[in-house]
Amino acid sequence: MGNTEVRVRGLAARAGGWSAQHRWAAVGIWVLFVVLATGLGSAAGRIDVDQSNQLKGETHTAAQIIDDAGIKQPAGETVLVQSEDSDVKATSGEFRAAVADVVKAVGGTGKAMNVASPYDTHTISRDGRSALVQFDLRGDAKTASDRIEPVLNAVAGVQKDHQGSLRIEEIGGASMQKQYQDAFGDDFQKAEYSAVPVALGILLIAFGALVAALLPVALAVTAIMATMGLMGLISHLQPMSDTANSVMLLVGMAVGVDYCLFYLRREREERDKGQDAGTALRIAAATSGRAVIVSGVTVCVAMAGMLFTGLAEFEAMGLASLIVVAVAMIGSVTVLPALLSLLGERVEKGRIPFLGRRRQQHGAREGSRFWTAVLRGVLARPLISVVVAAGALLAVAAPALGMKTQQLTLDQEFGKSLPLVQTYDRINEAFPGGSQPAQVVVKASDIGAPGVRQALADFKEQAIASGASRGPIEIKLHDAQNVALISVPLVGGSDLDKAVRSLDKLRNEVRPATLGKVDGLQAPITGQVAGNHDFNDQLLGSVVPVFAFVVVFAFLLMLLSFRSLTVALTSIMLNLLSVAAAYGILVAVFQHGWGASLVGAEGVGAIVTWLPLFLFVILFGLSMDYHVFVVSRIREARMRGRNTKDAIRHGVVTTAGVVTSAAVIMVAVFAIFGTLSMQSMKQMGVGLAAAVLIDATVIRGVLLPAVMALLGERNWYLPKWLRWLPDLTHDEGPEAVAQSVHGEGERLTV
Repeated sequence: MGNTEVRVRGLAARAGGWSAQHRWAAVGIWVLFVVLATGLGSAAGRIDVDQSNQLKGETHTAAQIIDDAGIKQPAGETVLVQSEDSDVKATSGEFRAAVADVVKAVGGTGKAMNVASPYDTHTISRDGRSALVQFDLRGDAKTASDRIEPVLNAVAGVQKDHQGSLRIEEIGGASMQKQYQDAFGDDFQKAEYSAVPVALGILLIAFGALVAALLPVALAVTAIMATMGLMGLISHLQPMSDTANSVMLLVGMAVGVDYCLFYLRREREERDKGQDAGTALRIAAATSGRAVIVSGVTVCVAMAGMLFTGLAEFEAMGLASLIVVAVAMIGSVTVLPALLSLLGERVEKGRIPFLGRRRQQHGAREGSRFWTAVLRGVLARPLISVVVAAGALLAVAAPALGMKTQQLTLDQEFGKSLPLVQTYDRINEAFPGGSQPAQVVVKASDIGAPGVRQALADFKEQAIASGASRGPIEIKLHDAQNVALISVPLVGGSDLDKAVRSLDKLRNEVRPATLGKVDGLQAPITGQVAGNHDFNDQLLGSVVPVFAFVVVFAFLLMLLSFRSLTVALTSIMLNLLSVAAAYGILVAVFQHGWGASLVGAEGVGAIVTWLPLFLFVILFGLSMDYHVFVVSRIREARMRGRNTKDAIRHGVVTTAGVVTSAAVIMVAVFAIFGTLSMQSMKQMGVGLAAAVLIDATVIRGVLLPAVMALLGERNWYLPKWLRWLPDLTHDEGPEAVAQSVHGEGERLTV
């Protein structure tokens, strides 16, 4: 078999060629980039999203008024004192003694201020069995969870003294955060730390050699490190968050490994065919390198869709994901060719005996026996295959038609076994809405004016008369700033639907009839229920622009990359089908509870609000990985003279190994997040894992080849009126893909 003369064109091929010729320079530049990005990002620090300011509308207006007034709201905490005996009331001596002990113990820690007895604030339940001791924590509310432990210990000591007769429990933003960190703080770290060894283990099986398996993991990890540094720098323009960091790690590990895997497997395949190392590397650069760039740009476009939500948390996730994909893509077509050129045959070092022999005996030349058998049936009866596969996926997607989304309540998110959830439920039962009150932020030119004072009193009265609240309603005046803060417990409590109806009464009935009559007065209503409600409205309002942006730009990228209207349309349709199937699985498992126990979940009756849009963007981007890779290989074979059916068979079978390995890694990494304790994280992990599994099997192995077989030569159809579009396929045809054909002595010049 003779060597092939190669003169590479195209961006990916040129980048790979330069890196192979300037190996140490390419590696040095990459290392310098990672070190500089990490160091500068660490020095700059990361600015996180301010949750109170991330929304538009009333929630944002309320936060802005408070910030402009310079009002520092301390972290508020509540201690529930509750009789377990219906005969013991708040008026009894024992109950009063317990309340006095709580007040004394909390005040004695030196961490609390404004400690208020329920006998002064009238926070005693209607049945007289429950009372609330309320207080504020000293210092910055954002770091209150770091100082709450002495107070929790003091309350626990009082509970011990009154064991048996009374229940004494603390709850509040700081204590909830503390309990959450204790119960679940290690969950994310375990998941993140597990992702790397899991990916490495699967790659060892796929490659049968330690060095080859380490390369994709090393690329993914360095891309993630660089992105973390860049996130720190960019956070000064666009705030980031821990959630964005976790999503970035997920996406970075997935695409970083995938892109390297695509490149490395093609290089090894060419060497298995007898090509010398340099030629094999240049062929991989011109083919898989191009697929990586097309896929990476498509994923970046999809991630950019999150920037259209107007929600700071989503914008942070979208930007972080976009950056890590771009970094991994650039690393794959620059430093990876340099490393492969440096290593040469040493990429096979650390070979695992059994796996290494198996790869040599059943390597790329033979392809995948399983997928060869599947394709034989699919290509023999493509219409039946389309009907059966599409019908099955539509049936799986059907439950999504009844999808209900909402912000999960504490008991839905964490389950009722967690102590803070039990306390939350008991307070809501005794004081409906007391644990999640609405807050009315009143701004007037003169808060002490008689008309304003009368409007405040009228609001308080009508809020209860309207049925929106049962009280007690507390008004705090900040005379110097001309601001008043009204705390309104909402009827409905932890029942979000009822609580939102109470909120609507306040906003649309009570406020206009009272505070709304004062000229120049602002009275936005905020709070957790209001924030969730506004978040949902803003998110729903962004669905159409995000959907349109992602679909239209993905279509245009596929059209330009493959110069085929048919390929672009079928790509969009197949990706939408896989996303719909993932939605159906989510609804079936988490909303209806079908098989929920199999994934350690509970049927919570709803899908967390942010997940459908998040999944759409992530899955639409990631599914393009496989689609671009497989279709590129099919088109390459077609351009080399095979008929369409043979090209489909060749493209699917020769990519089956790498797609399977990449999919197994993605499913395994996403499934790790499905093991977390939080229901929202379970939903995310299960949704991502299910979609990738469907995408790599039913879509790429059955529907894609069946649809392309039915379309035949129409797969490559480009109308005359679109032929003015720039041609981005020049480095994919036979002139660019330098191959040596065994036995023919063919010589292709690129």
